Amino acid sequence: MAGHHAGLRARGRPASCPATTVSPWSRSGNALPSPDDPFRVIADPTRRRILDLLAERRTLTVGELAAEFPDLVASGISKHLMTLRAAGLVRSEKLGRNQHYRIDPEGFDRAFGEWAHRYAAYWDASLARLRALAERDPGSM
Repeated sequence: MAGHHAGLRARGRPASCPATTVSPWSRSGNALPSPDDPFRVIADPTRRRILDLLAERRTLTVGELAAEFPDLVASGISKHLMTLRAAGLVRSEKLGRNQHYRIDPEGFDRAFGEWAHRYAAYWDASLARLRALAERDPGSM
C-alpha cells in the first residue's frame, strides 16, 4: 500500500484493530461502537441521556451538556457527541465560538426507520384487536 504506514489501514486504524474492538487511543479502554450499528451507539446510557437532553432543549453546546454530567469532563461529552454524529443521530452547527448540537431527525429515520417499520404492522394489528375488544364489550374496560 503505497503512501500508507506499515500496519495501518486507510482510515488510520491499526490493521489488528477492527472497528468493534477497543481503540488503541482510548484511555478508558471502552470499545467505541461502529456508527453502522445505531443500536450499539444508543446502548450507552450517557449517549441516551444526551439525546434526551437534546430532544428537550433543541440545541446545546458541549459546555451546557457537560453541566448535566458532573462525573464527566467536556472532552468525554465531545467523544460521545462524535459517536452520535458519526452514526448520523445528531448534527452540529458552529455559532460564534461554540458548536451547537441538535438531533438529526432524518438521521434517526435512516438509522431506525426500516427497523421500526417492520414492527408497525404488529402494533397496528394489536391496536385493532384492542379497539375491537373495547367496542364489543365497553363495560369490561
